[in-house]
Amino acid sequence: MLSSLVLAATLAAAPAPRSAAQAQTVVHVPKLDALAGLTAFLERAGTHAALLRPAAWRAELHPFLTIDPTKPETLTAVGLDPAGPATVSLRTDGRVSCMRVSDAKVFQAKAAEAMTQAGGEAAKSATSKGVTTVSTTRSAGGAMGYALKGSDVCAYGATDEGGAALLKESVKLVGKAPAADARLGKVAGVAFLATGGAVLGLDGNATGLKVDGTTTKLPLPPFQAKAASPYAAMKPEGLLFSRVAVAPAGVSQAVGSLRANIQALCATCPKEQVQATTDAVAKQLTGNMLVSMSNVQVRGSLRAPEARFFAVKQALAAEVKDAAAMKNALEPLGKLPGAKALEDGWALTVKGGTVQVRQKGKHLVVGNDDAVTQATMAALPETTAKLERAADFSLDPKLLARGLSQVSLADVLSDENLAAMFAVSSELGPLLARSERITGWLDSAPGGAHRFSFDWTLPESK
Repeated sequence: MLSSLVLAATLAAAPAPRSAAQAQTVVHVPKLDALAGLTAFLERAGTHAALLRPAAWRAELHPFLTIDPTKPETLTAVGLDPAGPATVSLRTDGRVSCMRVSDAKVFQAKAAEAMTQAGGEAAKSATSKGVTTVSTTRSAGGAMGYALKGSDVCAYGATDEGGAALLKESVKLVGKAPAADARLGKVAGVAFLATGGAVLGLDGNATGLKVDGTTTKLPLPPFQAKAASPYAAMKPEGLLFSRVAVAPAGVSQAVGSLRANIQALCATCPKEQVQATTDAVAKQLTGNMLVSMSNVQVRGSLRAPEARFFAVKQALAAEVKDAAAMKNALEPLGKLPGAKALEDGWALTVKGGTVQVRQKGKHLVVGNDDAVTQATMAALPETTAKLERAADFSLDPKLLARGLSQVSLADVLSDENLAAMFAVSSELGPLLARSERITGWLDSAPGGAHRFSFDWTLPESK
């Protein structure tokens, strides 16, 4: 009974978009006149990243009418409600934009003008069961039209083959009240984006963007908040600083990711021995971990695994259950090729550099750079404190921009993943270089998903 009431309350609070079936991406704005803050951020960020400029995406809000949500008069002029909702559904055969009309006659007149300007065949109009439909082809190819019922209208722009299907979908969407979308109810914002396995809620102001979301795509272990963490009180520094509390079921996964990296750089290390050692190490970890990435220094081609691994100067710290047991678990590392004993652990010589595995009391520290490893060990606190979230992070956008800029053209041309990094650097690099900080948190969600939130902060405007 209680769960039913909770579900009912969630659905009641969830936005209700008129989203088309089989949509690959859905953008929903519950109230167009509530976008001022988010638009202010995009306008300012867009001076350094063209992709974020409102002018770059305004044309996508409607298939054939030119509107600007930040200028209510542009919606009123075409008969649309500037305070109403808007839902844009992107499909392989076109897109559908559902909005509310303030003046049906004005809308129909402006739509007729736009269709005439698009050329093609004369528009076909029909009315059935209270729904008025208008459709036509475009001289440049494809089809366009709308379905109007009362104050609700869904307009579409389609490929040559998609016209009939999207007209039918538009009729269906205006023919009934939109259903609450529980996915959107889990995040907060004035605008929502659902694509793939991710759902984002967006809001902002002139100095910052807030993103609230869920996703099933993050390759991360499950998290579980703990009563206290030895890393909670540490000061965030460097490129990326993240404190996490990994759930018991995810500790082996987290350690396994590190093991895979080291194994790839040490082809002569016996796999069974490395696996047995990391399994023993994982059993001695509480799940409280710290990731400290200092900066990026690319040496050589990033196509090489060793270049990618050592490019980011970093250290990982993990809380240990039993210090003596952990020391015993690390002993087999001394038998690996290229291992060198340290006063507090081992240095493993691998392809491209050295990996340090060191222990300080009830902390295990693994690093690929001596300076970062030592700095992390020196900063480890003696006491624990409450970690508000199962995982939090702080990112220095200036250092990120500097790191992305080090991807070479040769690497871009030969590796799709590196090409994607180069694209991010080209599009967002100037904005990152002028940003203050990006901070946020993550937590686990049912079904292997993750819940997350982050704030992107710009300097105070002068």
